[in-house]
Amino acid sequence: MPVAESSLIIWSVAAAATALVILRPGRVPEYVWAMGAALGLTACGLIPWRLALAAIAEGGDVYLFLTGMMVLAELARQEGLFDWLARYAVQHARGSGQRLFDLVFLVGTLVTVFLSNDATAVVLTPAVYAACKAAKAEPLPYLFICAFIANAASFVLPISNPANLVVFGSQMPPLLEWLRQFTLPSLGAIAMTYLVLRLTMRKRIRQPLAVAIEMRPLSAGARLCALGLMFTGTLLLTVSALDVPLGLPTFCAGMATVGLIHLRQRRSPAPLLRHVAWGVLPLVAGLFVLVEAVAHTGVIERLAHMLAALAQQSPGTASWAAGVISAMAGNLMNNLPTGLIAGSIGQLVELPRQTTAALLIGVDLGPNLSITGSLATLLWLVAIRREGEHVGALSFLRLGVLVMPPALVAALLLLAV
Repeated sequence: MPVAESSLIIWSVAAAATALVILRPGRVPEYVWAMGAALGLTACGLIPWRLALAAIAEGGDVYLFLTGMMVLAELARQEGLFDWLARYAVQHARGSGQRLFDLVFLVGTLVTVFLSNDATAVVLTPAVYAACKAAKAEPLPYLFICAFIANAASFVLPISNPANLVVFGSQMPPLLEWLRQFTLPSLGAIAMTYLVLRLTMRKRIRQPLAVAIEMRPLSAGARLCALGLMFTGTLLLTVSALDVPLGLPTFCAGMATVGLIHLRQRRSPAPLLRHVAWGVLPLVAGLFVLVEAVAHTGVIERLAHMLAALAQQSPGTASWAAGVISAMAGNLMNNLPTGLIAGSIGQLVELPRQTTAALLIGVDLGPNLSITGSLATLLWLVAIRREGEHVGALSFLRLGVLVMPPALVAALLLLAV
């Protein structure tokens, strides 16, 4: 088959698979489309089996990280830890919608930073909804916080977003270097997200809230879960500072916490493990193969050399271009494949640290523009639909076009400081 024809087929299949992952026709799980396309391209010989298997193997650290985090998040949900935190926030709001807005934003930021953006979308969102119903508040203004802070705070730490592991891979900066580079941009993104959301929601959060909120005591399992989460966060900060891959420590901490709690309670962890969203793992594996197939066509290499050439001429221009283009690409094809492409570019050419950092900021923050921009936002959408709330793509875009650009500009400006 001619090279041009095979490249066209690979690009068409990859684009169709990405669209199907985002749209989920017939509610078919996302991983079916990603793995189906990956297997199809491999079976047809458009990508060698050797390369496909190598691409899957590259994600080993990501799979371990995701497994540990998903297990911890599901444990926190089942033990009622996040429900307790949400009700605690409502109680301390003391009848003020504005104060509740601030508290939910703070809790969402902390959960994203130390547990990942997917935990904010999957676990905190239902808890915030339950708290809003208890407080007789309109849920959507507070639910939007979960969607937007899940992306805005997702590059505070390497553990805040699985996409961070995808973009940097084995070249993950040490923790101190990460903090030096991303602390100011993260603060800028979080602050601008807060300001714009607060302004756009100001009329809707003036409604007085119920003051008498029933606070159930925190169970022993929830307390142990909280200790496990704090231990995991401390462990990950430590291994990140030592420049050790994050996947295995996260996996071990998650499994140890689950084992300790279920051993103490003398019950099987099987029900918990059944509720973990295991489909995320084959989804990521399939996307790894699709990106490897696209890289096989040579287009990513050309993009990498173009960006490297621009960085040599004007590092500042290259950083802005990298940040804006990766942000837009994330909304067109979702941030996971965009992060994989950004990671491939970083492996093909040597880019200035600022340009690589701008790529990551675009991948993490850009998805706040549209409802299909990131896996976390799609998970958030599923979570609110379960509660009977509906947010259309256009209504999310109307808010996203106000929230995302100022945050992206602030982050990229502060990156240059």
